[in-house]
Amino acid sequence: MFDKKVYTERRNKLKNRIDSGIILIPGNSEASFNYPANTYHFRQDSNFLYFFGLDHPDLAGVLDVDNDKDYIFGNDVDMDDIIWMGPQPLMKERAAGVGVENTKPFGTLVNFLNDAIKSGRKVHFLPPYRGEQLVQLKQLLGFLTARVNDYVSQELIMAVIELRSIKDKYEISEIEKAVDIAYDMHLTAMKMAMPGVIEREIAGTIEGISLAKGGPVSFPIILSINGQTLHNHYHGNTLVEGRMMVTDAGAETTMHYASDITRTVPVGGKFNQRQKEIYQVVLDANVKSIEAIRPGVTYKSIHLLAAKTVASGLKGLGLMKGDVDEAVSQGAHALFFPHGLGHMMGLDVHDIEGLGENNVGYDNEIKRSGQFGLAFLRLAKKLQPGFVLTVEPGIYFIPELIDQWKAKKKFEEFINYDKISDYMDIGGIRIEDDVLVTDSGYRVLGKPIPKTIEDIERVMQS
Repeated sequence: MFDKKVYTERRNKLKNRIDSGIILIPGNSEASFNYPANTYHFRQDSNFLYFFGLDHPDLAGVLDVDNDKDYIFGNDVDMDDIIWMGPQPLMKERAAGVGVENTKPFGTLVNFLNDAIKSGRKVHFLPPYRGEQLVQLKQLLGFLTARVNDYVSQELIMAVIELRSIKDKYEISEIEKAVDIAYDMHLTAMKMAMPGVIEREIAGTIEGISLAKGGPVSFPIILSINGQTLHNHYHGNTLVEGRMMVTDAGAETTMHYASDITRTVPVGGKFNQRQKEIYQVVLDANVKSIEAIRPGVTYKSIHLLAAKTVASGLKGLGLMKGDVDEAVSQGAHALFFPHGLGHMMGLDVHDIEGLGENNVGYDNEIKRSGQFGLAFLRLAKKLQPGFVLTVEPGIYFIPELIDQWKAKKKFEEFINYDKISDYMDIGGIRIEDDVLVTDSGYRVLGKPIPKTIEDIERVMQS
């Protein structure tokens, strides 16, 4: 945990942003895997971690805005628990460690909330994302399960997003630890990407690195020679020379801060000419996008810079044609680059998106586009110092999408469909880094992970 002053300050800032009432922030419970006593690895709710810091199941935090009091509801362990878990601190001791003086048994929470509701006070809570949270909120607040989301507090959503979006020095340090773990994961993946190796051997090895050095992976590993499937979690292919292997993987620290890095390498360690051509276009888009990051610039404009870099590079290779600005304006480049440039990152690998992607990435000034490709941009609004975000342009050769557009003769003035067949075996290439927005520009976080053609070949052939 951080120092208790960090959590106290966060809770005070949150209370100052809410007009009145009670703020309820439930923690997570254990989730069963295949029978009740066999559970998944416990992961605490990120909002509870941010404001209350305790990484244990079956807790709830309450902030009384009107009376300026903080509470943690949870039960002390009994002897049955001690037999299986060993001795545990009392709830009041745990609460004191995060600056909370008031503790109550979990079973008293329902009456506490009911008393507040009866006295006309509003209970603010965030959107639930697990089924058991829906049931718990129904039991605590008396709503029908189907109506729980109707009572979610937009005021609380926006206050939490405002606070969690700006990373302090402690959070940045944790994220850099996660990137440094990802460094070891990705270098290992590069060195293992040799003909005859099965993808799961690499995926399992780098997941083990994450577990050994911090916590679990921050999301299920994407690792495949079929990188044209953007989120490819199938790891059963055997690597063959002439293919590219996409590895999109990150780690959690012991405090659950995330990294999210993508590298794409040639199986066997040597780029052929066509691979070099496409890879360099993606690398140019990655580098130019990072260099454009600074406060006050919209991330939508940086995404469009990446799109123009991709379109211009592909035009130079004969895959696209015509006016680059017009091609991007109409969305022709999205045949090859059909996703957004990046997203916020922190305690969640897609940070705070459980509170609504539009709430996190957009605002009253920047609205989401309906255009194919651009519509998938998760972060578009103006950047602020303290934002941590990903920069992850890519180029993909998706047979089904190409066939569909070609049959419709879509954007024939911008796309050379006959030329595409020469590059289909590349599959997909994506390059992703984690970047902090500073007061004057940017800083790429963590130990630099090889991404130039020369550095990747050197690492893979060493």
